[in-house]
Amino acid sequence: MISGLMGKAEMIVKEEDLVRRLDDRFVDVLSTPRLIQLMEEAAVNAIQDIIPPDQLSLGTQVKIKHLSATPLGMKVTGNAILKEVHKNRLLFLVDAYDEKEKVAEGEHERVLVSKEHFNQKVEKKRAG
Repeated sequence: MISGLMGKAEMIVKEEDLVRRLDDRFVDVLSTPRLIQLMEEAAVNAIQDIIPPDQLSLGTQVKIKHLSATPLGMKVTGNAILKEVHKNRLLFLVDAYDEKEKVAEGEHERVLVSKEHFNQKVEKKRAG
């Protein structure tokens, strides 16, 4: 894995992305969880073409600042750059912009794991 890899993801804020889906307060702006998902998607896009087929990339940490509200219908772009690689841990710098300004910034960590081992753990947990 090479530091400096970059990824991007875009979305238009829709009804299902709004704060009011999480809270009974009527606020028609992009929710923080959906914004985090967009930046995670950008990180995945940065590395998706070089992950071996027998491995998965899993998000383990997110530390962001949600800087500004984005209204319904506005386009948002999430960006990620791979900053550091420590064995199977990947640290990304992430940010997001709507059509007017920067709306978020922070860090996101992902780990690479064996797909087979991960699926075995999930099945063991499901079985009880």
